[in-house]
Amino acid sequence: MESNEILIDCQSVWKVFGDRSVDALRSIADRGLSKREVLQQFNCVIGVSDASLQVRRGEIFCIMGLSGSGKSTLIRLLNRLITPSLGKVLVKGRDLATLDARALRETRARHIGMVFQSVALLPQRTVLENAAFGLEVQGIPRDERNRAAEAALAKVGLSDWKERYPRELSGGMQQRVGLARALTADPEIILMDEPFSALDPLIRRQLQDEFRQLTKELGKSAVFITHDLDEAIRIGDRIAIMKDGVIIQEGTAEQIVMNPADQYVADFVAGISRLHLIKAHSVMMPVDGWHRTGPAQPLDSLPRCSSEADIDELIGKIIGAGSDAVAIADGDSIVGVVTTRRLLLGVRGEPETLAAA
Repeated sequence: MESNEILIDCQSVWKVFGDRSVDALRSIADRGLSKREVLQQFNCVIGVSDASLQVRRGEIFCIMGLSGSGKSTLIRLLNRLITPSLGKVLVKGRDLATLDARALRETRARHIGMVFQSVALLPQRTVLENAAFGLEVQGIPRDERNRAAEAALAKVGLSDWKERYPRELSGGMQQRVGLARALTADPEIILMDEPFSALDPLIRRQLQDEFRQLTKELGKSAVFITHDLDEAIRIGDRIAIMKDGVIIQEGTAEQIVMNPADQYVADFVAGISRLHLIKAHSVMMPVDGWHRTGPAQPLDSLPRCSSEADIDELIGKIIGAGSDAVAIADGDSIVGVVTTRRLLLGVRGEPETLAAA
């Protein structure tokens, strides 16, 4: 269950790669140089530009963008695999940049697990030994680390494979081992860098659903990197869209699809199906608006749905009842109405037309 407790707080973070990064940052601040100008004048690359985000306990936060957008750089800043050029990354209130090597190792070991696209299992070790490897590095006794690893393997459905070797596993199973390895240390935060992108579509969708369900059941927080908007929508509670190192827009999938921040985001979401994404509260009109239209059907005769019903459910209600609209209810009270016209506008994703309808 999500809470308001902030586990990761990324505050105006910059990452500029290159020997003259300090000079480049100064010129960015003083002259507002673009990414291209920084490369031309200082031979430096802006990986992340003034990024701010917060991840709460129990939340799955997706960061998405095309290749070169800065998303993988950003996730590596969240556990200080790389150090910010400017700004702060706080994990549970502690600024990672202020931690010495020992404190940083402890923070990673206790609070942060990470799964990469290349899961990098040790081929000469069994599945159980691979899952327990992180605790082995920490010096945890064999029996204790094996118990923790066995519990993690059970959570990802690999108990029967613990004595096998990586070469005997499919790609999807290997990714499950990587997730089990991250879970073995029981971290509060899991960082996932495009872990399913190399898998076949069917296996990928299965792992997406399993990951979301498992993360929610265990009460973990996760930051999930992807270049696939469908994957971000399927997994994420909130999504940040990046371009050229900048977070262009952040919000729920519904907020982003219904109110894109600019044309880049609008083009990104143009092909997304809205049937299970857009909810009744986004397309309904006020009750007094329904009365003003002089409808043929009385309000009390309309079929009812909750404000969280999606477009697909609303369509089913209208077809099933032979109605022109659906009443949106909060308990016993009707709080809005979705007409057939507003439903079609929602399917097309036209917030401006909806606002005027």
